[in-house]
Amino acid sequence: MDETVRWLTPEEQHAWRGFVRLHERLGGRLARMLQAESNVSAADFAVLVHLTDVPEGRQRFLDLSQALEWEKSRMSHHIARMAKRGLVARQECPEDGRGAFVVITEAGREAIEAAAPRHVEAVRALFLDHVTPAELRVLAEISDRVVSKMDEDPA
Repeated sequence: MDETVRWLTPEEQHAWRGFVRLHERLGGRLARMLQAESNVSAADFAVLVHLTDVPEGRQRFLDLSQALEWEKSRMSHHIARMAKRGLVARQECPEDGRGAFVVITEAGREAIEAAAPRHVEAVRALFLDHVTPAELRVLAEISDRVVSKMDEDPA
């Protein structure tokens, strides 16, 4: 195997490390804020957001796992913890004996409705208030393009 590594240029490395640092710090601060102010973890919030975005507030277990880029075991354990707290329920899939749905409960809806206003204010304060509309459009274009490329090969 005679592959040549395409090392990052100084400019690429600066941009990449800055992006990673932004992602880590922003994610960390938002997670701590959610937990402290709403008693909802970042993982809980991600699950609840996905479930509120789909019809009937339910999604196949495997589809939810893929949407969140979580391994099956992580999803299984997390959904079990959320179900114990009454935020979601697990429903068997009548068409597929091995499949299951994850369904948001009324308590889950109440939790996301309470957490969402605080979350959006934090997103504004930590991120959106510091970028211009033009920068935001470029970021959206970049994000859409990269995610679309990854969706072509969901390895």
